[in-house]
Amino acid sequence: MNRVVCNPVDLAYRYQDVRKPFGGRSVHREAADPTVVHYGGRYYMFASMTRGFWHSEDLVEWELQHSDRIPATDYAPDVREVDGALLFTASRRAKGRFFRSVNPLADDFQEVASSEIAFWDPATFQDDDGRLYLYWGCSHNQPIRGVELDRESLQQIGEAVPLIEADAAVRGWERPGDDYVPVVRRGIAGKIMDAYIGDSPFIEGAYLNRVAGRYHLQYAGPGTQYNTYADGSYTGTGPLGPFEYDQNSPFSSKPGGFITGAGHGSTFQDRHGNWWHVATMRISVNADFERRIGLFPAGFDDDGVLFCNQNFADFPMSIPDRAFDPWTEASPGWMLLSYRAEATASSFLAEHEPKLANDESVRTWWVAGSREHGEWLSIDLGAVMTVHALQVNLADHKLEQHAPKLRDLAKGTVSKRGIFPHSYPTEFRVEVSVDGAEWTLVHNTADAGEDRPHAFIVPPAPHEVRYVRVTAGAMPFGGPFALSGLRVFGHADVAKPAAVTPTATRPDARTAVLAWDAVPGAVGYNIRYGIAPEKLYHSWLVYDRTELEIGSLNADPTYWVAVDSFNEAGVTPGPIVRID
Repeated sequence: MNRVVCNPVDLAYRYQDVRKPFGGRSVHREAADPTVVHYGGRYYMFASMTRGFWHSEDLVEWELQHSDRIPATDYAPDVREVDGALLFTASRRAKGRFFRSVNPLADDFQEVASSEIAFWDPATFQDDDGRLYLYWGCSHNQPIRGVELDRESLQQIGEAVPLIEADAAVRGWERPGDDYVPVVRRGIAGKIMDAYIGDSPFIEGAYLNRVAGRYHLQYAGPGTQYNTYADGSYTGTGPLGPFEYDQNSPFSSKPGGFITGAGHGSTFQDRHGNWWHVATMRISVNADFERRIGLFPAGFDDDGVLFCNQNFADFPMSIPDRAFDPWTEASPGWMLLSYRAEATASSFLAEHEPKLANDESVRTWWVAGSREHGEWLSIDLGAVMTVHALQVNLADHKLEQHAPKLRDLAKGTVSKRGIFPHSYPTEFRVEVSVDGAEWTLVHNTADAGEDRPHAFIVPPAPHEVRYVRVTAGAMPFGGPFALSGLRVFGHADVAKPAAVTPTATRPDARTAVLAWDAVPGAVGYNIRYGIAPEKLYHSWLVYDRTELEIGSLNADPTYWVAVDSFNEAGVTPGPIVRID
């Protein structure tokens, strides 16, 4: 069985019908704030605005299970195993609610208690001694709090304890704004959330793990709509502290590449004891909350430091059916072959030309000029290359012009807040060719009834390919065929690029400025950095650039950096240098 996947995770993300702050509506997919738990030999994933949950036996193939018993529109659902059952709760400005199940696929969930606490972004945790705790918080001016709960009544015991507050003055990664650039948009001229928080980060998304007697309290910031959305952590000696900020934070961060963001998630172990982190990735074009889910190898090093391997985190990733090393065995070694390859199409709309389908940005897309079946996009790799996998990323282009309004659908089938009641099939076929004349079909979803918005396709055997073509069938709501990423992975018979040695300066305590000479033949560069030469736990992938300003540093530690060049043949690690 194929055990290679690619972020964003290919799920049947539910469509939302959203009213925009200053008028109009947007219809787009959304899922975020994921919690994954391994329970009863199966993995369960709960995410915001899903109207149910996904489940999997292997972390590769996920199936959506509908549920009307758990809240459909309460954000940031949390599920943990408590006393042998799954305990579910989610965000509510009113009294919180708890649901329980011992067999979610057969019996669904039953409401078992309400809470006196009005919590947002909740997380529960049962310690080894059986005691139960609740953490919550989602604010630009309030802390994350924690409190013990009675295991039977689920009511709080004692007073809540403030645990985490923002400190963007010394933690660069908490600064709001794309690329850590301060937000300047205000009021009616910009996004309402930016106007609301100003220069204060949202601190949210608590989650707690206990490992080797240490408690790792995780949190997200600075805002879900930014490429810098990330997760940091505190460590402590007890479930309510005292906690100390981990200077390796953020442990989960993906500000560059095809799809960005890696905040507000959960950290869990699989059946083999491997650690994983699942988090929120952003599109945020149709609306701020247009989001996806990413899965990343994670772990704890010999010093007990929590990390994620997010090098090339939207390239293919292996999920071995055994214990494995998250640094050396997470990648099958397949490289991107399609970046800015020549793209042609049957037609296109103005400002959505074919080249936007392979510019390595999920936030731009090609759109066909009609809604007819048979519209196509093709790319020419420029030479015959060995293709191991393809990823077809669909975009939601002005679907509010085509989707019915929820109030017009059958009564009783829709959420009050705008979740469409069903998944909608996506039909397309993928063909490859050596000469552009004879084509081989490698994937076809016509009549399959599948919803594959981020289809990752691994043929049974590699193909020798120069041309790739994707042709549309039926699209959700009869909307136009739109591709934000036709991505091709494998190897080319070219030399790897030369190594890169950057200059690295630190103009202020929270910022590093890097520069390097362009390397002939390089497709891009992966920047790795951290607070020790052997702990380069952060990364930032860029294309067509020879400089980068990193605004995510913590003020106190010294940092080290390496710039790795890469192309279709592989990666050339660069030397590690100190940032002075």
